[in-house]
Amino acid sequence: MSSTPAQLRFKNPKIFVCDIQDKFRNVIYEFDKIVLTTQKVLNFAKALSIPVVTTTQTSAKLGPTVPSLAELLPSPPHDKTRFSMFIPSVVADLAPGSEIALVGIESHICITQTALDLRDAGHKVYVLADGVSSCNPGEVGVALDRLRSEPGITVTSSESWMYECVGDASHPAFKSLIGVVKGSMADTKQVWQSLPPGSKI
Repeated sequence: MSSTPAQLRFKNPKIFVCDIQDKFRNVIYEFDKIVLTTQKVLNFAKALSIPVVTTTQTSAKLGPTVPSLAELLPSPPHDKTRFSMFIPSVVADLAPGSEIALVGIESHICITQTALDLRDAGHKVYVLADGVSSCNPGEVGVALDRLRSEPGITVTSSESWMYECVGDASHPAFKSLIGVVKGSMADTKQVWQSLPPGSKI
């Protein structure tokens, strides 16, 4: 008797990367740690061919996505003036009921508004606590506390989301997942030691 091949737990996973631009490097709390987490999830996305959506906020004034992330992006960012990533060019090809992991800045502005808009449009939203930040670290905890209370929005960690996405150690993607997790282990530990208390799960 042949066994049924393992399926990904998530049917339509996506990764949204919000406004991680070099102009913000010196004003966002632990900006470099957010970049490390985003690199990890982008490497995961590449290994599993998960679609990635990236935005920049008024790039003519605030510049492009940071180079270390830009080189990992499968397509150019969508530029926007709205705080939310929920803009026509982003949602045009978004499958209904997608499972969306959200990273970027700022937690209490663009991340919050994007999460609410995606949830209201029927998507499952996962805000990765180790992948979001703000200028003031206190804002991170306030934003994540609010989002935890919102139905349809889950605050979790990047590693938890990646494992949930795969869902089964017998899936062929599990080997790639382990490679990403092991390859970023030191960075992950460094990130969690640096983030504000409100970011803790």
